[in-house]
Amino acid sequence: MTKLGKISGLIGVAALALTAAMPGAKAADKTVSMIQCGDTLAEGYDGFIKEWEAKNPGYKVSVEIVGWSQCQDKITTLAAAGTPVSLAYVGSRTLKQLAQNDLIVPVPMTDAEKASYYPHIVDTVTFDGKQWAVPVAFSTKALYWNKDIFKQAGLDPEKPPKTWQEMYDMAKTIKEKTGIAGYGLSAKTFDNTMHQYLHWVYTNNGQVIDASGKIVLDSPQNLEALKWYGKMADVSEAGPTAYEQDELTPMFNDGKIAMFEQGPWVRKRVNAKLNWGVANLPLGPDAKGPGTLLITDSLAVFKGTGTEEQAISLAKWLTNPEHQFYYEKTHGLTPLRPVPGVAEMVKQDPSWKPFLDGITYGGPEPLFTDYKAFQNSMIDMVQSVVTKSAKPEDALKKAAADIEADK
Repeated sequence: MTKLGKISGLIGVAALALTAAMPGAKAADKTVSMIQCGDTLAEGYDGFIKEWEAKNPGYKVSVEIVGWSQCQDKITTLAAAGTPVSLAYVGSRTLKQLAQNDLIVPVPMTDAEKASYYPHIVDTVTFDGKQWAVPVAFSTKALYWNKDIFKQAGLDPEKPPKTWQEMYDMAKTIKEKTGIAGYGLSAKTFDNTMHQYLHWVYTNNGQVIDASGKIVLDSPQNLEALKWYGKMADVSEAGPTAYEQDELTPMFNDGKIAMFEQGPWVRKRVNAKLNWGVANLPLGPDAKGPGTLLITDSLAVFKGTGTEEQAISLAKWLTNPEHQFYYEKTHGLTPLRPVPGVAEMVKQDPSWKPFLDGITYGGPEPLFTDYKAFQNSMIDMVQSVVTKSAKPEDALKKAAADIEADK
């Protein structure tokens, strides 16, 4: 230790001794640090945090707000450098990588806690039989359709497609009779191209990883999904590799596409002048029922802060059924749990129903150690089929082999 270091150390010891000796002196509260992604503190969190602090004397919560574009990188960089925050908002897809690099700790759930969620939600934060975070934000998808364009094409505006075949046939009719793209297809080099393909997987009883952890991408169900995904390019907007899903909403609002798939928050972004509806995602031939991709973000507890136990407590407090439902209502997110308020929410606004119907037969976003490699393989596969540079059979086999090699 340097002389300066020794002096600093002695000053610190002396200060602690002085504090302890002073009548009525109180030791400083221990900090539970937290990073939330976004622009502002989530509505309601200020009060929830104050309540938690009151229940946990001796601890104070310090929240840093980090913009979406930098958030995940900052969280990971701090953890890898050995200076992690106690608790952070992460995409659940990153949990396996974080855990296998010994950067986060498990967040045990009781059977009652697991049972409180909709089916498969806990699967989005689970591998090797352990939960590695607490779900905090959840999304499902449904099909939006423009009723006036349907009517213009001679279709019944109150009857959206229920199957892939019906969706293709309706989109084809729309394109031929109106010149408007019948469907909005995402195929850009962007994560939601993979997400969009997984909607088709989970509406045809497909899987990417089975219960034993085996890669099962190369299956008849997934091949059928990929064939139909590529087929929809013929009745969609020109050049789908230039579009990601958020870029399709303005096109829908401008009447340039008749149908597209998106989350519940888009209901508030649809042009109020449009005559539109929302329905379950159309089903493939092997479907057992309505399906969708189940994506969660979660609160992960990082290792090495000395406040792991308190961070777990805080995560569960922020996401308990009452607090979580308040958060979901204010942010327009699909509820994580079938709490009593959900039925009333659907009664007041029936357009919520399709976003809940798909959960039972939905599937989780797969967890991989190298998630970006998995994502890139899936995007390359989809793009090669959409652009007709590869046959679906060959593209699926290549992606499956690449993913197996990278897992």
